[in-house]
Amino acid sequence: MIKSVCVYCGSSVNVDDTFKKASKDLGVIMAQENLRLVFGGGHVGLMGIVSDAVLENGGEVIGIIPDHIAEKEIAHSGLTELHVVETMHERKQMMVDRSDAFIIMPGGLGTMDEFFEIFTWWQLGLHDKPIIIINVEGYWTPLLSMLDNIIDHKFARTDDRDYLCVIDGVDEVIQALARAPQEKISAQTKWI
Repeated sequence: MIKSVCVYCGSSVNVDDTFKKASKDLGVIMAQENLRLVFGGGHVGLMGIVSDAVLENGGEVIGIIPDHIAEKEIAHSGLTELHVVETMHERKQMMVDRSDAFIIMPGGLGTMDEFFEIFTWWQLGLHDKPIIIINVEGYWTPLLSMLDNIIDHKFARTDDRDYLCVIDGVDEVIQALARAPQEKISAQTKWI
């Protein structure tokens, strides 16, 4: 049963209002559905919007942030739990271990890094937790085309792409989580 969902998203505040609204709506939905948010611990950009919306609607939020960027990302001090760790590797591992599924919202290089890492971990058999890409306003369409190109050139399998659940809006996220296969691999992953 999915109880905790990791959301990867941008920390930029200079983004289109469409992305801000989708982030707030996602936070509201998560709180209403009693889904605990696991995220990078920052109080800026889409990260801050999602976490604030969950908290404002009575939900739980776990933030995990490395000490060397806690001030840069302005660590969110009002969370249910805030874990300050030493390295990015610890942060990423803890986020995976604390989550039952992953949602990819619009974001920048960090979000892409997190997506590719969690997708690669699935490909390597380190987890089989659902990965949902919310393609708000077609934001991730170029990334999906790149994945198709990788498959076309035989650097990945069609099955790899089929594992991803791609939806167009946050209003579809609960149905996507409900359709996700149940996890079979141990919840405690290993860092490679």
